[in-house]
Amino acid sequence: MEAETSKKPGRYELWMAIAISLFAALAFYFSTNPTLHDLDYTAEIASAFLRGDLGLREKPPEWLNEMIPYGDKYYSAFPLGAVFSMLPVALLQKASLIHDFPASILAALIAGACVYFFFQLAKAFGPDYSSLKPNPLARRILLALFPVFGTWTWCNLGMGGAWQIALGLALLGETAALYFTLVRPSPFIAGAFFTLAFGNRTELLITAPFYLYLFWRRSNENTSGQSRTARIKGVLRVNASMVFDFLTLPVTLALLTGAYNLVRFHSMADFGYFHIPEVRDEPWYEHGLFSVHSIPWNVHTMLFEGFQHDPSFPFLSFPPFGCSIFLSSPLLFLLFRAGGRYGAISWIAIGILTFVLWCHGNPGGWQFSYRYAMILLPWMFLLLTGNGPPKITVTEISLFAVSIAINATATWLFLWTDQIQP
Repeated sequence: MEAETSKKPGRYELWMAIAISLFAALAFYFSTNPTLHDLDYTAEIASAFLRGDLGLREKPPEWLNEMIPYGDKYYSAFPLGAVFSMLPVALLQKASLIHDFPASILAALIAGACVYFFFQLAKAFGPDYSSLKPNPLARRILLALFPVFGTWTWCNLGMGGAWQIALGLALLGETAALYFTLVRPSPFIAGAFFTLAFGNRTELLITAPFYLYLFWRRSNENTSGQSRTARIKGVLRVNASMVFDFLTLPVTLALLTGAYNLVRFHSMADFGYFHIPEVRDEPWYEHGLFSVHSIPWNVHTMLFEGFQHDPSFPFLSFPPFGCSIFLSSPLLFLLFRAGGRYGAISWIAIGILTFVLWCHGNPGGWQFSYRYAMILLPWMFLLLTGNGPPKITVTEISLFAVSIAINATATWLFLWTDQIQP
């Protein structure tokens, strides 16, 4: 009887997480309109894979203007992991179960899955670490919904193009990898989700040491009561196995990606971006795809670009090529509160990734806010779960509500109206 009772909280939490993620998926599906769903580069290449080709043999339609003519085929600049992610879609299309790229459904599933893992992370790590007391339910729900509906994720993922879907999958992979690192430690599963993340956004490969550090830190905590000799032997044994399990799939994908690039463009490091017609002539790539010369423009867009006044309802508009993440998501101002068990490592991860993003030639093109910063949200989430008071506050509720309102407005303006134009 006692064992049966002890299982009920776990089952309740699981069903609560599933219910919230299902609600999020449905809300996302019905609130978004995939205006860029025809830009299905990765699904097109995945279909070519099933035909035994690495690229398209026939000239793609004109709207797929970033396909790369090279030799006798047309290739995509998306990394191999992003193409692998679309193989299930390609299989469904080959079986004639679907015809068009299912951008709405795919984006909604990504949103719902992200909310599920964010909720589970928020449940496990509250601000009261002295007693390991988890966040209360209301605060967990708020925190779980925030990265999807209280940030630029809502609008940008809702656009449904290949770039936005890749960012959404990267966000999902990072969040799930953190869950299987911090909550239910499983190095192999965490590595699989990390592979999904960096397979869609290559720059995330540089965060691998952070996951390994978190596993190492956990193994140290688990052997704290042993003798020094036994502790060292135990940690070395556990860490060797952990590193192998975590890195197996990422290293495999990295090697396959290098081979994929080598076969296509005769260089393991060439993803093909500069082979896209006319890209080399774009002024923001004068110093290369990544350059410190790009930092000022990215900094201004990500941090300081403001909203625009509009005389008609809703009386404000948004720049079509990016604006401040703090204006578009005011709850992020709470990142700067003191405290949190993972504060240091989260800030280091955010800092390194932000530097890489700032060095990119342009801030991201057509977008709401700064879409590339989606990959920062899991680390920002760790900060927000741990640096606040044990119970939800009026300040948190207010900033959450304002963030939701701003991003709902942006989603409506970008995806359902023609009020915002280049």
